[in-house]
Amino acid sequence: MFALNPSRVRSAVWILATCIFLLLSGCSEAKAPTALERVQKDGVLRVITRNSPATYFQDRNGETGFEYELAKRFADHLGVKLQMETADNLDDLYSKLGQSGGPDLAAAGLTPGGERETSVRFSHSYLDVTPQVVYRNGDPRPTRPDDLVGKRIVVLKGSSHAMQLAELKKKYPKLEYKESDADEMVDLLRMVDVGDIDLTLIDSNELAMNQVYFPNVRVAFDLGDARGLAWALPGGTDDSLYAEVNRFLDKVKQDGTLQHLKDRYYGHVDVLGYVGAYTFAQHLQQRLPRYETHFKQIAQTLKMDWRLLAAIGYQESMWQPDATSKTGVRGLMMLTNRTARAMGVSNRLDAKQSIQGGGKYFDQIRDELPDSIKEPDRSWFALASYNIGSAHLEDARKLAQQEGLNPDKWLDVKKMLPRLAQKQWFRKTRYGYARGGETVHFVQNVRRYYDILTWVTQPQLEGGQLAESGLHLPGVNKTRPSEEPDEKL
Repeated sequence: MFALNPSRVRSAVWILATCIFLLLSGCSEAKAPTALERVQKDGVLRVITRNSPATYFQDRNGETGFEYELAKRFADHLGVKLQMETADNLDDLYSKLGQSGGPDLAAAGLTPGGERETSVRFSHSYLDVTPQVVYRNGDPRPTRPDDLVGKRIVVLKGSSHAMQLAELKKKYPKLEYKESDADEMVDLLRMVDVGDIDLTLIDSNELAMNQVYFPNVRVAFDLGDARGLAWALPGGTDDSLYAEVNRFLDKVKQDGTLQHLKDRYYGHVDVLGYVGAYTFAQHLQQRLPRYETHFKQIAQTLKMDWRLLAAIGYQESMWQPDATSKTGVRGLMMLTNRTARAMGVSNRLDAKQSIQGGGKYFDQIRDELPDSIKEPDRSWFALASYNIGSAHLEDARKLAQQEGLNPDKWLDVKKMLPRLAQKQWFRKTRYGYARGGETVHFVQNVRRYYDILTWVTQPQLEGGQLAESGLHLPGVNKTRPSEEPDEKL
């Protein structure tokens, strides 16, 4: 028998405890999930973006936008759900991306370069764009960088365009410009369009998407060579999610998915507008007679004016039953797959089914409007909701109420709809960015077509070609919006 030395026992216990702690710590570190494993375990990919037409917004069909579509495909690739978050400006975006427990990546039309690369990592590029200087048509056109001196220039704060101007200022010390964190590109384009500023910088893809809405905006010159947009991920040593992002982007480049998205969002410009009285008159004679009976029968069932239903059909497809857009809507009434299924339409290219589905959808939207909205405004609100969705329409009504206007009057609410495309306003709404100005044009166009149809079907005009076309036949007039002067549209 021997006596244990208490001090040695305490020492041995301490060493054993330390070893166990270090062993467990090592095991814990070894088992810590990587960024990719954490996303897959949580089942959610968190992506931060900008609320703009070139990145992410909501329309009547739900979430959309180039960056949203690409991020959604990446989430599907990982087998997880996509959760989109929006930032007020680029500084806010990068700040949130760098926070512990923040978003997994940023997809917002970002250009690598500058000080950002020290805090985040940029993926492989997925879209080549060219920075362009734009000016107002009618003003002297700048043709080279030194022409920017003395001009009123505003760009987005923290953007690559701001970095370009900062570099130019080293060469041209008198160059002055402002950086705004309260606007989006559509706001800056609007300022140029109306003459509030002289110039701004914009990437070619965003200009292609938005120029049709700003008729006075013109390209002055390209400021530098084309460069690639990329996603941004938090910095650090964990390469798992970063590597998977690059594998995905390389894959969608090769299999055509990326080109499909480019064509859909940037390969064309949807011009919303009145096609001209002559063309409409031709279509009255050549196209409408084929579908007039369908419009009348379906409108009678729905107890609405067939001419209003026909006017919607013309605005949507110019009465072409096989019309197809790059965004996936099809048929004479241009229904989405989801709307078609909800309305019981099995074949969107069947004219009668399409008209029935579109009429049923419009009637449902009108019935769901608040009881406080009366005719004729009720029909105009229903048209707006048909185009932009009920959520954004409600945002516009709330803006009208805040401005002391009547949220139940179309003449008041239509003044608010264009604000849904302006950051200073849409950031205050629940559903964010929307092309409200486009919706105003949609309603105006439908009302123009409706007024013409109403005029040509009056009894005093019966006879000749109109009588032969059948346009004069009595329609159901139980739900007919009143005829207001055109200037009140």
